[in-house]
Amino acid sequence: MNATSDVTAVVVDFHAGEALAHCVDSLVANGVTDVVVVENGEAGSAPPALGDRPVTLVEPGLNLGYGRGVNRGAAAGVHRRYLLVSNPDVVAHDGAVRALLGFLDEHPKVAVAGPTILRPDGSVYPSQRVFPNVWLAGAHALLAPVWPSNPATRAYRSARADGSVDWVSGAFFVIRRDAFDEVGGFDERYFMFAEDMALCWAVRECGYGVAAVADAVVTHVEGLSRQRASRQMIVAHHASALRFEWQTARGARRLLAPLATVVLGLRLVLSLATRPKG
Repeated sequence: MNATSDVTAVVVDFHAGEALAHCVDSLVANGVTDVVVVENGEAGSAPPALGDRPVTLVEPGLNLGYGRGVNRGAAAGVHRRYLLVSNPDVVAHDGAVRALLGFLDEHPKVAVAGPTILRPDGSVYPSQRVFPNVWLAGAHALLAPVWPSNPATRAYRSARADGSVDWVSGAFFVIRRDAFDEVGGFDERYFMFAEDMALCWAVRECGYGVAAVADAVVTHVEGLSRQRASRQMIVAHHASALRFEWQTARGARRLLAPLATVVLGLRLVLSLATRPKG
């Protein structure tokens, strides 16, 4: 099984505070010796939480967005075989990193491996997903804001019956560094949301696989950083989903892309209308 010295971790922070410290501590406890933190928040916001922890701090002076932040962090870190990407409000359980690296070592055709992600209450977050077809995408888009547990959304946010997945959440995953470089890293046209889906799409277009590793477990305090700008994040979410549809639609589906624009516009209105104020 591969040693954790073969991985560089990049954590993109946006005012996560104490959670950032817990994240870094969990990575170090997993044996990760090269940790890069990208400060996407206000200048000077990350160091108070980090204290004297042995990390490389990248301070761009502005919010680059998640994908751009990861790209800058990857460029600043040591070039190792694997790149670990993490949100700042994730804690890796004991052995999680080693399980992901071991899986990739044993499956050379897989480039991206994601863990089981738990919420703080112990429930499983749906981090293992499929690329939706036209009807699944449309039903999920329109029904999820008013009926979160509808069948289309459950199908989209689940692995297939055989356990295979098309993409995994960008909250925490490991990717082969050569594959990351081959696809050009994260697509920087995505400010936030769907950049993980777009990355997995690009990886698959290059002939690599994407997999979920059940034995690797992390806990994610979902949305801690984006609570500071929740309504803006809803808009960003829909803009990214629309970009992905136009970017990846092929054949007859491309002809339906204008309809997808309308559907996502309606979903945005529903999401904003049902979002609690404040």
